[in-house]
Amino acid sequence: MQKNSNISLSLKQVYNDEYRAFPYPLYHRLRELDPVYWDPELQAWVLTGYNDVVTTLRSPKVSAQRFEIEKEWLPEAFYRQMEPSLRAIARQMLFLDPPDHTRIRGLVAKAFTPRMIERMREHIQQIVDTLLDDVLAKERFNFVEEFTYPLPAIVIAEMLGVPSEDREQFIRWSGDFGTLLEGADLDLEQGMRALYGVQEFIDYFRKMIAQRQLQPRDDLLQALIHAHEGGDKLDEYELLGNCILLLAAGHGTTTELLGNGLYALLTHPDQYMLFQQNPEIASTAVMELLRYDGPVQSTSREVKEDIEIDGKRIQAGSTVVLCLGAASHDPAHFTNPDQLVLDRKENRHLAFGQGIHFCLGAPLARLESEIAFSTLMRRLRNPRLVQEPEWWSGLIFRGMGSLLIEHDV
Repeated sequence: MQKNSNISLSLKQVYNDEYRAFPYPLYHRLRELDPVYWDPELQAWVLTGYNDVVTTLRSPKVSAQRFEIEKEWLPEAFYRQMEPSLRAIARQMLFLDPPDHTRIRGLVAKAFTPRMIERMREHIQQIVDTLLDDVLAKERFNFVEEFTYPLPAIVIAEMLGVPSEDREQFIRWSGDFGTLLEGADLDLEQGMRALYGVQEFIDYFRKMIAQRQLQPRDDLLQALIHAHEGGDKLDEYELLGNCILLLAAGHGTTTELLGNGLYALLTHPDQYMLFQQNPEIASTAVMELLRYDGPVQSTSREVKEDIEIDGKRIQAGSTVVLCLGAASHDPAHFTNPDQLVLDRKENRHLAFGQGIHFCLGAPLARLESEIAFSTLMRRLRNPRLVQEPEWWSGLIFRGMGSLLIEHDV
C-alpha cells in the first residue's frame, strides 16, 4: 500500500481557526498535494477529486458498515446499557450495505414518498411566513436561532407526528446524535453524554410507537410502522434507528443549509440581487448553495477488498474518507468552483452524496430551502451582517451557531 511521505497536512485541520469559516482552501491544498492522500492523523485515505469520490461511492468493493464504538472504550456496565441503542443506530440505512440496505431503504421510501413531501408545500409556506412575521418585526435577529432551527424542526416533527411541545428535546437529541457521528477527538465524558442523549431519543420513539399500536394516526411514523414489502417489515431496531435518522437528518442538515446559504448570499451581494430580481431561479439557486457550502462535508467507507484509485493500491480493511465538499469544489469539474454562481447550469454537486446512499430526504430539504429563500428574497429589506457568524466546522458536518442580521423594518 503506497502512502505519502508528507505529513504536514491533515483533513483534521478543518478544526483550525484558519479554515473554520471557509475550509475549501485546505481541500485544494490536499488535492494539489495528492488527490488520494494518506492522512496519518486520521489513519485513512482522503479522496478530494470529484471523479474519485463518485467512483468510490458507487463501488461495490467498499462498505458503508462503519458505525462501531469499541467495547473497550466504554465502562463495561455502560456499554451493556447502551447496547440496544448502538444496535438501533447500526441498523440505519446510512450504515448498511445490500441486501439489508436495499430492503430497508425500500421500506422507508414507501413511507417517505415524493408525493407526501409535495403535499407539504403549502403548509411549509405557511410555517415560513409565520416564523418571518415574528423575525422581521425586529430590526435585529438571530437567523439561526429564530428561523433555521425552528423551520425544519417543525416540518419534520409534524411529518413524523412528534408533538410540538417536544421540539426542543429532539433538537438537543439530534445534536447528541450528530456529535456521535462526528466523533473526532471525543473524550469519554463527551461520548457518554452523547450516547445518553441518543438512548433518550430511542426511548422516546419506542414509547411513541407503542402508543400508535393503540391509537393509529395518519403520518410518517404510522406509515413507517406499516411499511411492508412482500410480507416484510421493519423490525424494532430498524424502525427505531431510522426514525432517529429521518428526524435528526431532516432537521440538522436543513438547518445548516439555510444558515450557510443566507450567509453566502449576504457576502455575495451581486448574487443576492440576482436572486431577488429573478425569483424563478430558486431551484437552481438552492442547488448552487448546496454545492458552494453544503452542510455535509464528508462521509467514509471501509474497503472490503483491494482496490485501485488513481493509481494507488488500497488494501482491504482500510478506511477511505470521501470529501464531498472538496469534490464539489474540484476545478476539474466545476468552473470557478470557489465562486457562488446561482444560475450555474451544470451542477452535479455531491452535497447529498451519490449512489445507493444518496440522501432520501433531499427532495424535502430542497423544497424547504426553495420556499424559505424565495420568501426571504421577497420580504427581507436591505439585510446587513452584524458580525461574522460563529462557525463550527468538522470532518462531517458544517454550520454555524448564530447569524446576527439587521434589516430595515
